[in-house]
Amino acid sequence: MTQQSAPQYRADILGAGYEQMTLQFPDDYEGKVTATLVRKKAPQQTAKAVLYIHGFIDYFFQKEMAEQFNQHGFDFYALDLRKYGRSILPHQKLYNIRAIADYDAEITQALEIIAAEQHDSVLLCGHSTGGLTATLYAAHHPNHPLIKALWINSPFYDFNMNPVKRKFGVPQLSKVGKNFPDLQFPSELNKWYTASLHKDLKGEWDFNLDWKKQTYPKVRLSFVHAIHEAQKEIHQGVALDIPALVMHSHQTKNPRKWGKDAQCSDIILGVKDIQKYAKKIQGDVTIQSIQNGLHDLVLSEKSVRDGVYRQLFEWLQNKGL
Repeated sequence: MTQQSAPQYRADILGAGYEQMTLQFPDDYEGKVTATLVRKKAPQQTAKAVLYIHGFIDYFFQKEMAEQFNQHGFDFYALDLRKYGRSILPHQKLYNIRAIADYDAEITQALEIIAAEQHDSVLLCGHSTGGLTATLYAAHHPNHPLIKALWINSPFYDFNMNPVKRKFGVPQLSKVGKNFPDLQFPSELNKWYTASLHKDLKGEWDFNLDWKKQTYPKVRLSFVHAIHEAQKEIHQGVALDIPALVMHSHQTKNPRKWGKDAQCSDIILGVKDIQKYAKKIQGDVTIQSIQNGLHDLVLSEKSVRDGVYRQLFEWLQNKGL
């Protein structure tokens, strides 16, 4: 363990059965750094566990996903990464990192805790930016004693923008972001995404709108730089020594007005980009398209997400996990 004394769980904001512990890390350029590990144990004792990593402008709140894993015999763990959700500290800027590898510390520490809690098999999961992070972590840690498979939900393998901006604009912004990390640039995130999810807006889910914001008009160039550098590695083709399941919606749309497209499409990332770069991953990779899926597939309407879970658990069974 990287901590001096054993950390303790306490009750989590999600209610009965959910626990959390604070993970401590060395100070960074903003000062003190923590992350949060959330746990929900299965009804029966099990040596199998899941570790879930959320996306950008996000945190862990997807209780139905945790309970699905519990019902299928997995103890469930999720990280709120540094500067997100439960982990944000008063002196920190939300979501502010310089490199995707910054997150390796909390993933490594979470896996150490999961091992210490008598697990010998982990399904590493990630959504969007978390999918990019999880893919690279698995690629960088071959023969990991715990990680047995990877499940990726709409991974951020490329920027969703016109080809000229992507080819010329992103590399230039990334260069500037390396030297001037706190400069900001219009984010171009679709304004209907969070609205399509939250129960007080146009969706069915309850979550903290301070942590998963309805709008995020500007993004720090440090983020652009971190993502661009990580994506370059994906674009070259990484190798995995564990089976991977990559899921994405069947279509991308960019609605300007509220309507059906916002309720049955990925309105954040380009699904063709996800397919293209998932195919470049060397190893046992299964790519599944989910009809009418949202960007976060497990937040899609009920019949869609039921299909996501059915396909996921069939795949895990087929892989002997």
